[in-house]
Amino acid sequence: MRSDNLDVGSATPVLFDVDGVLIDTADAHGRVWRAWARLHGLDPEAIWRATQGRRRTDTLRRVAPHLDPVEEHRVLDRLMAAEEPGFRAFDGAAPLLHALPPHLWAVVTSSRATPTAARLARTGLPVPQVRVCAEDVSEGKPSPEGYLTAAARLAVDPARCVVVEDSPAGIEAGLAAGCTVYAVASTHSPAELSRAHVCFPSLSEAARELTPVHPSEE
Repeated sequence: MRSDNLDVGSATPVLFDVDGVLIDTADAHGRVWRAWARLHGLDPEAIWRATQGRRRTDTLRRVAPHLDPVEEHRVLDRLMAAEEPGFRAFDGAAPLLHALPPHLWAVVTSSRATPTAARLARTGLPVPQVRVCAEDVSEGKPSPEGYLTAAARLAVDPARCVVVEDSPAGIEAGLAAGCTVYAVASTHSPAELSRAHVCFPSLSEAARELTPVHPSEE
């Protein structure tokens, strides 16, 4: 059933986060960042919490400003490479993305461009023309810059867009951009995502709202 107070139709642009929304990477990211924290004698749980919804560059600047970011990117890349083969798309992701008009959806992610495209393709998801990644913005989430950039590249008003997010930082970014925000409780509890306009237990549930309805189906 579609929401009574949110009008999502076939012409609604949809802007997706990737990790935690389209692809199930949370456990792997947790293992990577906790392992990295232990290498440096840092609190693994505090580091993991600090990463939520944020670019790697911003996280490193925040939790380890004394370390060489170039070298730490290399370390994290090595740790992440071991996890990549285990990534899987969430149920419902592929049918939803294939059902959306190609010119009306994009991804906005805190991950970098090359890994993002490869990860989408590897997990069987279409790679959209509009991808706003870590290198494409001067400020990561919770800044609205990524979502505003995606709306501009799609040539649509941000107020028409639905953002799909799994983290509080991502929700704040979507709200600040003036978008309607759907949350999926894949990595955080519904209580932590309460700032979203609506929260769904899974992407499959959100997909029922986002999949375009043809006139014959109404």
